[in-house]
Amino acid sequence: MKSLLFSPKSFSSTSPSSPSRFGFSPSRPSFRESVMERTLDMAEPFITKWNTEAPLLISSTCLFHGSRREARDFLRCVTNLHRAMQFLNMENSSSEKLIRAQNLMQIAMMRLQKEFYQILSKNRAYLDPESVSARSSPRSSMTSSLSDFEDDETRAAANGLLLSDVAGLAMEDLRLIAECMISSGYVRECLKIYKIIRQSVVDEGIYRVGVEKLSPWQIHRMNWEALELRINHWLNALRVSVKTLFNGERILCDHVFAISDSTRESCFAEIAKEGAMILFDFPEKIAKKSKKSPGKIFRLLDMYAAISDHWPEIVSIFSSNSTAIIKSQAISSLIHLAESVRSWFDDFESSVSKNSSKSRISGAGIHSLTTRVLNHLSLLSDYSNVLADIFAESPGFHVEFPDDSPLSHRMARLISALLRKLDAKAKHCKDVKLANLFLAKNLQYVVVNVRSSNLRYLLGDEWLTKHESMVKQFQPYYHFQDIC
Repeated sequence: MKSLLFSPKSFSSTSPSSPSRFGFSPSRPSFRESVMERTLDMAEPFITKWNTEAPLLISSTCLFHGSRREARDFLRCVTNLHRAMQFLNMENSSSEKLIRAQNLMQIAMMRLQKEFYQILSKNRAYLDPESVSARSSPRSSMTSSLSDFEDDETRAAANGLLLSDVAGLAMEDLRLIAECMISSGYVRECLKIYKIIRQSVVDEGIYRVGVEKLSPWQIHRMNWEALELRINHWLNALRVSVKTLFNGERILCDHVFAISDSTRESCFAEIAKEGAMILFDFPEKIAKKSKKSPGKIFRLLDMYAAISDHWPEIVSIFSSNSTAIIKSQAISSLIHLAESVRSWFDDFESSVSKNSSKSRISGAGIHSLTTRVLNHLSLLSDYSNVLADIFAESPGFHVEFPDDSPLSHRMARLISALLRKLDAKAKHCKDVKLANLFLAKNLQYVVVNVRSSNLRYLLGDEWLTKHESMVKQFQPYYHFQDIC
């Protein structure tokens, strides 16, 4: 028996068409081939039915707008076809079955591209960033696949959606189509459609909030009134863009391309980059503008505060390597704004110190230099958190301001410069008593303004106690009201 079974002669005597001892004929298709044949036979009529080159009625009909079950079955059919193609490619990359499958896949992808475009364009109003950003679906939960859902209601509920939610269903359909196309190797075609439509949404949003790309030369030519109007628009634009525009686009992009981290990151970066760079570049250009007047410091602080206040959201939205350049631009604007503010303080302190000491005191009242300095410092103290951040080592993050902070020292130094200048002016008064009265009234003005503003928290109780006692030392001179 052993010699019979393993004899070469016994094999050669077997006819090519006769069955083997195990019951299989060499000409009979294998189980795998049978499955592939069945897959192709089932896919062909279903896919060709939705051929975009079919009669007008079919080609113009939206698959996902009709029977949602049929749309889901179409996606499953395409997924099965792709698996069949992978098996066929491993066995015989030039087989007729593989060519047939490739043709069917081309037809299916053309249909899905059309569906993807129609859903994006027809639901543009429902998929506006404001509506999308209002959604609370966490990004981490947007990783389900088509096979996880057996019906529309289950699928919608799994992502916190309602069947009556048009935007939610559109987002789900887009995600399923993108998942199918990307898995089938058509990521480029899918992204091309998405970028074209959503880029226009971002561009339109940036335009509507009043952000315009301006060159340094254009900004340099503008007068301050025109620039201040631009700054006001920008402050509103930043809030809307961060909380709504870019946040909504990020949520939508994350949801649609949940299947691939790299795809959704690169896609969002391309859509958001141009508009975001224009938005975050504007403060840097303003900060570099020369001839800063005292009043402009507050607008610089407003812009710094706006970026700093929204920093956690900016980091969250532009968190990937693909969007690192956007976050870097926001940081660059913070740095330049901080540098401009610190430069303003240097110039302001210098102007106080250089104020002419020989100018005649017109009376024992409050000197204009005193009112000017205290008015500015009192207003600046309302920006204590921002200024404490600017004078700290790491700009971009709010810090509390203790009495011995760099900002506190800077404010105390400015007031000391003012008091030294007032003392120098008083020395030019011929009447010593009136000079002392002049110092008493101006010092009291300083103390009152410090106590009634946020300066008291910056300078601290010790500073106030010390200078209040100095005011009391001048009380004997208060009955003199003569003029120098």
